[in-house]
Amino acid sequence: MIDDYGLKRSCRIFPLLALILLTAGCAAAMVGGAAVGVYHVSKDEREPGVVASDASISTAIKSRFAADPVVSVFEIGVRTWEGTVTLTGAVGSFRARDAAGHIAGSTQGVKAVNNLIEVEDRSAAK
Repeated sequence: MIDDYGLKRSCRIFPLLALILLTAGCAAAMVGGAAVGVYHVSKDEREPGVVASDASISTAIKSRFAADPVVSVFEIGVRTWEGTVTLTGAVGSFRARDAAGHIAGSTQGVKAVNNLIEVEDRSAAK
């Protein structure tokens, strides 16, 4: 038979034990999630110098977009892979789309531009 002391002790230990068991899986998920990120980075086939050059090209293009009065008002995605730049997003005019493509294409180090920017008619939006 369990006395009052044993029952009180069990009531305090059980929630603690349940908490430990429930959170034990979280640590594995956190570590596993970090491992996936490392795997993705290490899976890049480009040489480190090419990765750095691509990052520099993307940064330069984004800086030039921010300084341009036509393009700066839109959110345009910039991805660079071995000197080829891909632009994504949506703008309000063909002028803005063309300006973004021209800015990217005239940036030092760019070999080609895939301009996937969509032109949206925002006049009907309310």
